[in-house]
Amino acid sequence: MNNRSLRIATRESALALWQARFVQQSLAQNDIAAELLPMTTRGDQILDRPLQQIGGKGLFIKELEVAMLNGEADLAAHSMKDLPATLADSFELAIVCEAADPRDAFVSNHFNSLDELPDGARVGTSSLRRQCQLLALRPDLRIQPLRGNVNTRLAKLDQGDFDAIILACAGLDRLQLTDRIRQRLPIETLLPAVTQGVIGIEIRAGDRQTAELLTPLNHAATAQRVAAERAVNARLGGSCQTPIAIHAFEADGQLHLRALVGSNDGKTLLTAQRSGTATDATQMGLAVAEDLLAQGADRLLVVDE
Repeated sequence: MNNRSLRIATRESALALWQARFVQQSLAQNDIAAELLPMTTRGDQILDRPLQQIGGKGLFIKELEVAMLNGEADLAAHSMKDLPATLADSFELAIVCEAADPRDAFVSNHFNSLDELPDGARVGTSSLRRQCQLLALRPDLRIQPLRGNVNTRLAKLDQGDFDAIILACAGLDRLQLTDRIRQRLPIETLLPAVTQGVIGIEIRAGDRQTAELLTPLNHAATAQRVAAERAVNARLGGSCQTPIAIHAFEADGQLHLRALVGSNDGKTLLTAQRSGTATDATQMGLAVAEDLLAQGADRLLVVDE
């Protein structure tokens, strides 16, 4: 057993704790001890407004980063889609764990699929990415805001606030709530969020000792997918105020990448895609972003400050 015990900063939600415990258990399998440092972030505290109105997904990581800078924690375990496209200079993405199901989940108590929803059905999501694509498919739907952790969102569905809600399959699977999934929405129907289903480990920049201890947790194939997806997002400079969807996957020995930028009402959808070798993941991502910009994506983007 390594004589150093790592400290993992994590949010306090059930899903965040699952992710942190997954990292803790993975380290234990490599004879490395770790303890959890649960914290509440501003993103967890402010639930009455959409993320895009209160500062974006970065609100879920600030307190964890402060804990690392103060020496209270050695690393932070994140849902990768909560990380901004470019990290502050004080931090680096050290490890990418193996991806879970990247698809979105259709969850309903009365309908088995998106197609079964009646005209004017109420669908809960605060994701502009999901809203944009849903309205492109079904302009009749009433998209209504839905914030909170997974159990909070499910409770609002169960009390009749919505006819259906959209969540990530990975989160439901990890919390042993797979039975709530009525339909795993095909990627062709609802393109996922950048790096959806992936756990990333953030450390202080230059902390080579911690990085070395974490090395066994890295999943190379997922890291290549993440590199491609994050390259698109970084070049676009988009924020959660713009519907952006990006997904890469390996098939037939190649990496395939598709991205989408749209308008909130779903009336405009710009798409681009590329295939190539996984070693060219970052260049592929940049090329897809340039394709989207050439189509006019810059007119839709709300860029992070």
